[in-house]
Amino acid sequence: MTNSIAARIADFLENYPPFSLLEKSELLQISESITVFYFEAGKMIFKKDEQVHDQFYIVQKGAVDLQKVEESKEPETIDKCDEGDIFGLRPLFAKENYQINAITDEESVIYGIPLNLFKPYAINNPEVGDFLMESFASNTRNPYSEKHRGRLFTDEEDIQLNKDPLFELQPIPIVKKMVTVSRNTSIQKAATLMSERRVGSVIVVQDKKPVGIVTDVDFRELVATGILPITSNISEVMNSPVICYSKNLTIAQAQLTMMKHKINHICITKDGTPNTKVKGIVSEHDIIVSQGNNPAVLMKAINRANSTKKLKKIRTKIMLLLDGYIKSNIPVSHISTIIFELNDATIKRTIFRCIDKMEEPLPCSFSWMSLGSQGRKEQLLLTDQDNALVFENVEENKLQEVRAYFLKLARKVTKRLNIIGYQFCPAEMMARNEKYCLSLSEWKNQFSDWVTTSGNDEILLCQIFFDYDISYGESRLTNELSDHVYDILKGNRNFLNRLAAQALRNPSPLGFFRQFLVEHDGEKKDLFDIKKRGIMPLTDAARLLILEHRVKNISNTAERFEKLAQLEPNNKEIYQACAYSSKALIKFRTKQGLKNKDNGRFINLEDLGKEDKIKLKRCFKSIKEIQELIKIRFETTYYS
Repeated sequence: MTNSIAARIADFLENYPPFSLLEKSELLQISESITVFYFEAGKMIFKKDEQVHDQFYIVQKGAVDLQKVEESKEPETIDKCDEGDIFGLRPLFAKENYQINAITDEESVIYGIPLNLFKPYAINNPEVGDFLMESFASNTRNPYSEKHRGRLFTDEEDIQLNKDPLFELQPIPIVKKMVTVSRNTSIQKAATLMSERRVGSVIVVQDKKPVGIVTDVDFRELVATGILPITSNISEVMNSPVICYSKNLTIAQAQLTMMKHKINHICITKDGTPNTKVKGIVSEHDIIVSQGNNPAVLMKAINRANSTKKLKKIRTKIMLLLDGYIKSNIPVSHISTIIFELNDATIKRTIFRCIDKMEEPLPCSFSWMSLGSQGRKEQLLLTDQDNALVFENVEENKLQEVRAYFLKLARKVTKRLNIIGYQFCPAEMMARNEKYCLSLSEWKNQFSDWVTTSGNDEILLCQIFFDYDISYGESRLTNELSDHVYDILKGNRNFLNRLAAQALRNPSPLGFFRQFLVEHDGEKKDLFDIKKRGIMPLTDAARLLILEHRVKNISNTAERFEKLAQLEPNNKEIYQACAYSSKALIKFRTKQGLKNKDNGRFINLEDLGKEDKIKLKRCFKSIKEIQELIKIRFETTYYS
């Protein structure tokens, strides 16, 4: 008679490695000896220096925190185990006491698996052994031992753990000898090339630019199963679009990107977009020995958060991470990318939970757009939320009903983001405002009106919507909207000239005697507005000039200037100076915000030392130079 409990356990285990690598009969045999534990939140499963148990564990339901423990310090969570994650295995093989705590983060059901029963399968099954070796080599379930004691299953050299706390911000090693093929290459030929060169992926290119990627997983799922014949073109099996980064990709960025997009390969291109030549590739295997998992732990916690209260708590930890990066003088480009991904995950999780709480299902596809500093990947501190929503076109008689649904959803989302710490926009430029909750056709008409009318208000609105990032939903909608905007801008020199006039509305922030221009009245009297007088002039200039070149997919101010330096070699020096100044001013604002526990916008100059003032004045020199370039190029005398 079949043991129904063991059968249910086996059904669960077969979904997760390394158990998924075993035969069903083997799983059933293991499952019959498994112990089922129930733990309330906050219960210790094992603690540091405790003698190892005769079993290891897998999370069936709930979550378990793995904590690093140091004398006279609070335990620090270094990883979070979700459903299907195993833990407590390495000490059993290494024959050492536990080096970390394992404590439940919430009500959990845990399976205890006897080591003596499992170990023969690990030794005799090469795939299981390889999986465990990779697991041990990674930073996940890190026991913080100085080294492994003895061998695991092979004669491989002992794996040394990198203990540099900022290891995750180091550039990741890039494989430059990748395999590239054209769209019409056969699956069989591509697979042969991969086999000959012993690589796990092939990049599909057109004019040397990446248009798709195929991994050995795709071959296994779509070709080996018989869904597609090996004579088919590689384009039929490729994943597209390709996620791209520039060569300065860090370990943390790679980890977060792979988690976010559920991929295991990232393509490296010249400027970090699919618009330039392929330079290399990074795989999940390349980062499997990376340490420094704090951003990944936070990302995992965000994706598991089941309340706004938890997301707010995680946001506090993100600010601590930011503070540590700033104090360690990490490049702001790396910091911005990491914080952006964590912000983006927070927004996504909030929207997902709000959709789940709606009484009715989604009436149609939609996209949630983050605008302003978050859209430019420059929002480090908690500032106002700027967002908008676009939904697909529906029949005229259903338009208001559909809009009412999304307005209700947007009110839920913006309310929760406000609780987390993203203040409401004072100008109500949020998706909960019916002006910014429109169908695709309505958005197209709105942009056409803004561009053709070209009054000061319309120009200001256009500027904000040129800097966006899709945070949730159907990218097809935002891509179509972006294409429309660039179409109506084509050849519209009048609009660009008016945009140039707006870009000059905030002149250099230094007076005649090189004194800082401060606020003359109001609540902020005698304070210096670094956003209005420092950051915005550079942001506006970069946006204008990148639009003139009709370059898509780059919204970050520093990255725009770096791209402009490539497009206009004769102005390379000034553009590079502006890129540096943009990053320096954002970092300076962040430091002030962290110091004063605010958004860092208004600065008391009396608190600054001479060195800080000199650095700021050097940045402001770039503003003056780029504005002079704009005046000459766009003849703004006639439009100001």
